[in-house]
Amino acid sequence: MEFELNPIEERVIGCLIEKEMATPDHYPLTLNALVNACNQKNNREPVMELEQAAVENALYELRTEHKLAVEVSASGSRVLKYRHNFADHWSFSLSQMAILCELLLRGPQTPGDLRARCARLHALADSSEVEMILNQLKSNEEGSFVVQLPREPGKRERRWAHLFGGEPNVELEQPTAPSAVEIQNGPSRIERIQTLEYEVADLRQELDELKQQFQALKTA
Repeated sequence: MEFELNPIEERVIGCLIEKEMATPDHYPLTLNALVNACNQKNNREPVMELEQAAVENALYELRTEHKLAVEVSASGSRVLKYRHNFADHWSFSLSQMAILCELLLRGPQTPGDLRARCARLHALADSSEVEMILNQLKSNEEGSFVVQLPREPGKRERRWAHLFGGEPNVELEQPTAPSAVEIQNGPSRIERIQTLEYEVADLRQELDELKQQFQALKTA
């Protein structure tokens, strides 16, 4: 890959992809909404507490250096918004985008973890389908976008990582806890709680945008 994203840039681009797929009505994102998305406590690993300036710097690099994000000026609004532009570079399917998004937001994961976590973005049948898509991304004619990591001691499945930040340092990777959803047909209690937390975060984002619009009208 011609570039390497740093962890903050990975988080920003992952959030832009996530919100486009999960909450298209609230996409593109304002800077404030994007900061909130980056700092969500659910569906993130590691959890971050980024200042607005750090997100702005990451956006600048993504827009000017990597050409992976663009600034959007909505008609009738003074608030600038941001979106990713992966489509200008690669022709990823929805399944591929969902998997890359989860890897950007949560780091290396097993196919079982990815199948469960991608459900909120795009449904995948089973771990076999996930492995097939991962292998497509690995052997893509435009280059490898993912890599399979060495098997961890005592683990049945090997984890996969994205390559947008360069080759992962396996020695620094922390093993993920076994996912209970791998052996369940339906969502677990933890997943249901995470879904509710995710919906609350989206409502907060919408409220923040309404506050910004109201403030803009007051100062107009």
